[in-house]
Amino acid sequence: MSLEVTGKVIKILPAQSGVSQRGEWKKQEFVIETIEQYPKKICISAWAERVDDIQNLEPGTQLKVAVNIESREYMERWYTDVRAWKIELLSAGTDISHSPDSFDTQSVNQESPVNSDASNGDEDLPF
Repeated sequence: MSLEVTGKVIKILPAQSGVSQRGEWKKQEFVIETIEQYPKKICISAWAERVDDIQNLEPGTQLKVAVNIESREYMERWYTDVRAWKIELLSAGTDISHSPDSFDTQSVNQESPVNSDASNGDEDLPF
């Protein structure tokens, strides 16, 4: 499964590395906060060459990250991994607060006018 997440960096965690049967590996995780009506914090892991992409990032940097989400079971417990496979810096002039995922109350209020025709005397509730 591949998704794109847009948000700002709030924390960059320390890099990790090691050696496995397949050879050397390196991993670094970072936390972004989505920019929407109800912001969510997501911890994303970067592996191999993607680690170099995030090491120069500062908190507050706005990104668009393409991720794969995968869960696996170990001893009857499930673990979910969110891995970045593409990281894009958003330019300073890009306004992502009005993305399609954001909620715009003005357009909702303008598109759904209240029906003030109560000539039949019944005042039906909308629910």
